[in-house]
Amino acid sequence: MNSRINFEDQPGAFLRMLFDAAVAAADPMKQLAGYLPEPPKGRTVVVGAGKGSARMAEALEACWQGPLEGVVVTRYGHEAPCERIEILSASHPVPDEAGEKAAKRILETVSSLTEDDLVIVLISGGGSALLSLPPEGVTLQDKIALNKALLRCGASIDEVNCVRKHMSAIKGGRLAAAIHPARCHTLLISDVPGDDPAIIASGPTVGEVTTVEDARAILKRYAIDVPDHVARHFGTAAARCVAPDDPRLARAENHIIATPFMSLEAAADIAREAGLDVLVLGDTIEGEAKDVGIVHAGIAGAIVNHGVPAKRPAIILSGGETSVTVRGEGRGGRNVEFLLSLAVELNGLAGVHALAGDTDGVDGREEVAGAVIGPDTLERARSLGLDARASLADNDGHGFFEALGDQVITGPTLTNVNDFRAILIL
Repeated sequence: MNSRINFEDQPGAFLRMLFDAAVAAADPMKQLAGYLPEPPKGRTVVVGAGKGSARMAEALEACWQGPLEGVVVTRYGHEAPCERIEILSASHPVPDEAGEKAAKRILETVSSLTEDDLVIVLISGGGSALLSLPPEGVTLQDKIALNKALLRCGASIDEVNCVRKHMSAIKGGRLAAAIHPARCHTLLISDVPGDDPAIIASGPTVGEVTTVEDARAILKRYAIDVPDHVARHFGTAAARCVAPDDPRLARAENHIIATPFMSLEAAADIAREAGLDVLVLGDTIEGEAKDVGIVHAGIAGAIVNHGVPAKRPAIILSGGETSVTVRGEGRGGRNVEFLLSLAVELNGLAGVHALAGDTDGVDGREEVAGAVIGPDTLERARSLGLDARASLADNDGHGFFEALGDQVITGPTLTNVNDFRAILIL
C-alpha cells in the first residue's frame, strides 16, 4: 500500500488506497491470533462457514500450536490453502445442495465429542446461505422459496432471520448444542449493523431470543402461504431454536475479531495522516441505496458550500448494509446504485470524488466490488450516450460503470465487513 499517494493529484487512487486499507483491517491473518483459546486436553476440531471462513482457517493453521482437524465451507471462488482443515465450497447467496451437504458434514464432525475436546467455530458473513440445512420434513427448495417470499414482501432482515432460524437444523444455537459437551469457542467477522453475534450467519452458536410463535406471526403478518408440510413443521418441537439459557450453551463463547467500524477507522487514520478533515457517519447505515446516496450528496454539498459539518479538504466515511429494490432490467448492486444516485445528485459538483464497494469483493451477485465517481462522471457518460438517471431507474449501476471503465474489481478478498463508502471533497 502506497501511503504517499496525494489525494489532490490522484483522488481515485487515494480512495482505492483507503478501501484497500479497510479490507486489510479485516484480514483474519492479522486479527485472529489474538482471540485463540487455551488448547484442550483432548482434540481440537475446527468447523465454520462464510465468505471469510477459509481465510480464517488458513490463519488458524498458521498460529495454532498443536494438532488441528475439521472442515469449513465457503463461497465458490473464496477458498484458501489449508493443510489440516478441509475446505468445502458452496453457493451464495442462493443456497445449493453442496451447502446442504457441507452443513451435514459439519454436524457429523462435531458429533460424539467429549468435555475434554475443543471446537473452534469460524463464522463470517454469508454463513447463513452456506449453512442451509433444512429440518426433517422440509426441503432445501422449501427454504429457498420461503426466503424469496420474505424478501419480496418487504420483511425486515430481523424478521427474515427469525423465520429462517426456526426452519433450520443448524442455526439459532443448534450447532453449539450439537457441540456440547465439548467447549465451543466461536470467532466471528461481523458483516451486520450492530455486530450482534446472533445475527451473523443466523447465529449457529448463539442462543435465540425469538420464538417459533414469533416466526408464525411474521408469516401471518405478511400473508405468506406455505405448503402444508412446512406449516406443520412450525408446530413441532424441531422448529424451536436453542434458548440463551439452555445448559448446552454453558461452555459456548463468542468473540468478534473484526468489525465494519474497525475497517472505517483504519481508513480514517490514513485520511487524518494525509491532512483531511474526517467525518465518519457510522457503520450501521441502512435503507435503499439510492436514498442513502441522496443523503450523502447533501452532506457533501454542505461541506462544499458552507464548510459544515467538516472543512475542506475533507472525507466522508460510512459503512453498513443498504438494499436495492430492483424494479428495472438492471443487475442491482447496492454500492453501484449508491454511487449512481450520488453522482446524479451531485450533478458534477467540482472537487467531489467517491468510491463505494463491498469489502468481500462482490456487489450483489456481480464479481465486482463497486466503482468510483468524480466530477466528470456524468459528462463522460453523456459522451458515450449513457443517461445516468435512466440507468438509475433501471437499477443498472453495474452496466453504467462497466461502460465507463470505473469499476472497482478486487477478486475475492476472503473477508467480509459489509459496505465501505468514501466521499473525498477537495
